[in-house]
Amino acid sequence: MANKDIAFSVRRGTVHAIVGENGAGKSTLMKILYGVQRPDEGTIKVNGQVVHLHSPSDAIEAGIGMVFQHFMLADNLTVLENVVLGAEKLHGIGDEARAEIRRISDDYGLDIEPDELVADLGVGQRQRVEILKVLYRGAKTLILDEPTAVLVPQEVDELFDNLRELKKEGLTVLFISHKLDEVLSVADRITVIRRGTTIDTVDPDSVDARQLAELMVGSELPSPSTEESTVTDRPVLRVEDLTLQGMTGRPVLDNISFTIHAGEVLGIAGVEGNGQAELVEVIMGMREPTSGLVFLGDTDISDWGTREIREAGVGYIPEDRHRHALLLEAPLWENRILGHQTEDPNVRGQLINAAGAKADTERIVKEYDVRTPSIYVTSGSLSGGNQQKLIVGREMSHDPKVLVAAHPTRGVDVGAQAGIWDLMREARREGLAVLLISADLEELIGLSDTIRVILRGQLTGEFDPDQVTSEDLGAAMTGAGERADKASGDAPAGAAGGEPTTRHTDSHDEGAPR
Repeated sequence: MANKDIAFSVRRGTVHAIVGENGAGKSTLMKILYGVQRPDEGTIKVNGQVVHLHSPSDAIEAGIGMVFQHFMLADNLTVLENVVLGAEKLHGIGDEARAEIRRISDDYGLDIEPDELVADLGVGQRQRVEILKVLYRGAKTLILDEPTAVLVPQEVDELFDNLRELKKEGLTVLFISHKLDEVLSVADRITVIRRGTTIDTVDPDSVDARQLAELMVGSELPSPSTEESTVTDRPVLRVEDLTLQGMTGRPVLDNISFTIHAGEVLGIAGVEGNGQAELVEVIMGMREPTSGLVFLGDTDISDWGTREIREAGVGYIPEDRHRHALLLEAPLWENRILGHQTEDPNVRGQLINAAGAKADTERIVKEYDVRTPSIYVTSGSLSGGNQQKLIVGREMSHDPKVLVAAHPTRGVDVGAQAGIWDLMREARREGLAVLLISADLEELIGLSDTIRVILRGQLTGEFDPDQVTSEDLGAAMTGAGERADKASGDAPAGAAGGEPTTRHTDSHDEGAPR
């Protein structure tokens, strides 16, 4: 049962956080509150009146709006056109609508220009457009699903300022997040859900992040920090002068070069849309580069197909698990085969070994704590975090030489996050080379041996994870300030090329390349 005996109340004009591990029932609860899913029993009251929410239209009519984690905006339309779409009867599609958008933007400090093209907006601005869309429709209660997942620190601060402004104007915010430090900083009350049931509602002043984590998952809050350097001088993945031309003629990737050694984690930070997705696709053989080379060890794999690259020992945790990692309508054991159709235990001779794949799926479910009633349910029926644990388990089961991990803990609770971090640390100790692309700056700083920032398709010089702060990285990611110079010695900020140097501290020197 996804939800059972859920009970909590939210005061008007407050930010109320909902936290819980993956599979705890947060998403189901939000779907019920937004009219996407009907409860089997129980009541929902708004301003003391019982409401029956059979559709999102009912929820909007009751003053409830939702901002989803994945934005629902048309890039080729203006802000105004996106906002009025489906709500044309409220204020028309012209000057009256434009004036209302400006009024809302001014009242709540959203700083949105109605005639700007959405394609030209940054991630934080797009999120504010989504909030404005909900307010435009008259919502007095906003549900925000993982609102900081794709934001850099400066944008998070701006969002929290916006939330305080909403609160000041008497609006109510339901805030769903895995990031406990953020929850504690912005929420007035916090409700913890575990295994589909409300455990407690607490005052943020009365708990710290560790106590909140224990309420959620019964364990201490994990830290992504790595203890000692395991970097060797053996190159495993090498990229040389990689360029990929975009459809507009501007390069999506511009002269990218780096080397990852055995036992090394190279972290790539960047606001989404700056070329990191295309970099992964080129390395995985999903795109042909315009120029440049990719080497696995000493072997040039630039023109290899994806299957050859996978068979050669490159593991892959994709950014979008639904598009590139799972068949949502297929059972878990069939999903275990994906990407490894020609490898043990999935094949016997030329045929799929269903028994072997099923047995190994049972092992993955147990070892990686995938919460599922059985291996025969569809992967689409699992929560996002449990889907991710299945993918990580599948990729680590083939002893890869290189792991390309794009946002490996996105949408994953603190317990699952700790498990994935432990797995990456263990693999690193055993000589795995990891390309870690993440929007979680704490994760990048904690796990990486070297950090590079990708901005407009170019890599900056190196940042030392022992010295750099989230604010430094955030500034480099948005192009605000020339901070890469300080982090990389003489290498100019935004310059592509150059070998990454591994971080060195007194306790990290042994075995590190010079």
